[in-house]
Amino acid sequence: METAPRTNARHYSVIWRWHFYAGLVVAPFLVILSLTGMIYLFNDEINDLIYPELRYATSAAPSKPLSAFMQAAVSAFPGAKVTRIYMPVNEDHTVELFVTTAADEEIRVFIDPPTARVLGSFVYTQTLVGFSDVMHGSLMLGDAGDAVVELAACWSLVMVATGLYLWFPRSRVRQGVWWPRFSLKGRNFWKDIHKVTGLYTMLLIVFLVISGLPWATVWGGKWLTPISNSLGLGYPEGAKRSLGAETVSHAMHDAPWTLQQAPMPVSEPDVQAPLSIDAAADILAAQGMKDAYRLSLPAGPTGVFMAMTYPDQPEGQRTLQLDQYTGEILGDIGFAHYGAVAKAVEWGVALHMGNYFGRANQILMLIPCLAIITLVTTGMVMWWKGRPPHAFSRQNTPDNRVIGASLRGAIIVSGIVFPLAGLSFLMIWALDNILRSAGRWRHAR
Repeated sequence: METAPRTNARHYSVIWRWHFYAGLVVAPFLVILSLTGMIYLFNDEINDLIYPELRYATSAAPSKPLSAFMQAAVSAFPGAKVTRIYMPVNEDHTVELFVTTAADEEIRVFIDPPTARVLGSFVYTQTLVGFSDVMHGSLMLGDAGDAVVELAACWSLVMVATGLYLWFPRSRVRQGVWWPRFSLKGRNFWKDIHKVTGLYTMLLIVFLVISGLPWATVWGGKWLTPISNSLGLGYPEGAKRSLGAETVSHAMHDAPWTLQQAPMPVSEPDVQAPLSIDAAADILAAQGMKDAYRLSLPAGPTGVFMAMTYPDQPEGQRTLQLDQYTGEILGDIGFAHYGAVAKAVEWGVALHMGNYFGRANQILMLIPCLAIITLVTTGMVMWWKGRPPHAFSRQNTPDNRVIGASLRGAIIVSGIVFPLAGLSFLMIWALDNILRSAGRWRHAR
């Protein structure tokens, strides 16, 4: 029978190996996510700085009607179609129109509210903020990139859990546990920086990951959303009944996470002509939606006008849907109508994006981004300085069979909660056993 110290040492070896694997898998992606996340945290400030001629209105004079904005955009881009309109949050800013050109190119056109004059346009993904936004969500690779981002996020949780285990003091020596020893040199110095940085920022990192995962295609779209909706904890029941068997959803529009998979109501085609956009705006104003809202225009003969407010604090979210022919209010959904899971996600998203309590929230979320970059950098330095010559790793090759029942249970539960991560656990486990059997991991301790 093995002694307890020897068993603990072998457990430590296994945990170290999984921490090492996690670092290999996610390090480059976490750096990308952190850098792009830092940029998007300050998206409005960056856009105002880079594009002041597009972002700021020429004066504070009364605004022209929405139809004037649409006419200006179509005149500037013949054959174009306006799909959405963003009314400015601040009075000194411009109106932003989402436009599909005759060449089927998606652009954003900026209109001066008091003059309805086109100030310019850009392709969103060709801007610093737009590139960072798409790169942060999908690495510019669509659904495949989204899955990679989700995997990186899940494996970062593995890094946090295994890192905490490795940090936990196992002797009476406490130096470097709570504060780095700046007198050290070489690998030990970088090790202190690494573990102390992780210790004091791990909760923020975990929050950043968990609050971002609802937007992931697999975990958020295929797991959390269907389950929460089926339990009545997601989108409101009224939204579920509004469309019945139809398959059109809010995902086609600019909607909060809560409504992304909620069925859309439909307009009933009528003999009368559709409402003008100004008439729709008047109805919205009569319902209390006058400023700083986002308006999606009807898509097809059964589409609806959908206006939503998306303030920094999600408690102020409201979505109104109008029949495009009669102006009848088909849906009026506010934060109070959301289920418990949906509310938690919306709060998490607002905090994740640095919106909920202003500049302090931005700085708070900046901390884990900088910490992740520090952890990746120090981890790579530790690996490089600690590996033996001509070897990949300095750690003994562990026998995964020493993993106890509690750890196996944690891995199984994690794989169920995060299905994509669970699949990768199995793949990595198999790869480790193959490499270990082939003798490719060299003994260095």
